[in-house]
Amino acid sequence: QVQMAESGGGSVQSGGSLRLSCVGYRVMYRYYYMGWFRQAPGKEREGVGIVESADKTSYADSVKGRFTISQDNAKNTLYLQMDSLKPEDTAMYYCAAACSYTYGGYSFGARTVTCGGWGEGTLVTVSA
Repeated sequence: QVQMAESGGGSVQSGGSLRLSCVGYRVMYRYYYMGWFRQAPGKEREGVGIVESADKTSYADSVKGRFTISQDNAKNTLYLQMDSLKPEDTAMYYCAAACSYTYGGYSFGARTVTCGGWGEGTLVTVSA
C-alpha cells in the first residue's frame, strides 16, 4: 500500500512561491506514474503534473512554466515548486502514486488519470 504525506502548504500573496513536499511515495510498478493534483473549492480534482519517467514530466497548461516537479529518491520525497502563484492556484494539493492514464479518472489536459495511492493534502491559499 502506498502511503504518503504532503507538507509545505500555506498562505502567500500573488506572485509569491511555495514548495510542497510529499514523503513516502513508492513507485511500486514499473509502468505506473506519480504526480501532483489539486482541488479548488467547488471544483473537481485535476492533475497539475505527472511524472512519467526520469526524463518526462507533463504539466497542465494552467501551471506550465510556473510549477516544477522534482524528486529525491534517496529521501523518498516528491516536490512541487510553485512560482508566480496566482489566486486561481488556491486549492488543496495532493500527491499521488501508482497512477496511470485511464478512462474515467481525474482530468489532466486531454486525458484522465487514476492513482492507487494518495496523501491527505495540503492547503495552498493565494491572495490577490
